Amino acid sequence: MDHSFALHIPDAALEPEPLDPAQIVSGTPEVTGKVVWESPDGRRMHGIWQITPGVVTDVEADELFVVVSGSATVEVEGGPTLRVGPGDMAVLRAGDRTTWTVHETLRKAYAVSL
Repeated sequence: MDHSFALHIPDAALEPEPLDPAQIVSGTPEVTGKVVWESPDGRRMHGIWQITPGVVTDVEADELFVVVSGSATVEVEGGPTLRVGPGDMAVLRAGDRTTWTVHETLRKAYAVSL
C-alpha cells in the first residue's frame, strides 16, 4: 500500500506461509501471515504473523513486534529468554538464533528491517 491505512489485526485475513520442516522441533505448528507494507527496496516490511502451538527455530532479522493474542517463550541463543503474550512488545536483533515455544496460537504485528 502506498497510502496511510488502518487495519484491525485480530480479524485480518492471513495467507499460509509454509515452514521449512528443518525448523520444526516438535508439534505441527502452522504459520500464516500478511505483509501490509513494504519499502520500495524490499528491505523493510510491516505485517501480521501467526503461528499455532509447537516448537520451531529461526534466525531473526532486526524486528520489533507486538503480540496481539496468544503466548510464547522465545529463547535467544546466548541471550535472554523472552516470555511474550498479549500487549507485549519485543525486539529481536539480526542474526539472533531463536527457539520459539508457542503455548497458544500467537498473532503479532511486526516491523522488520533486513
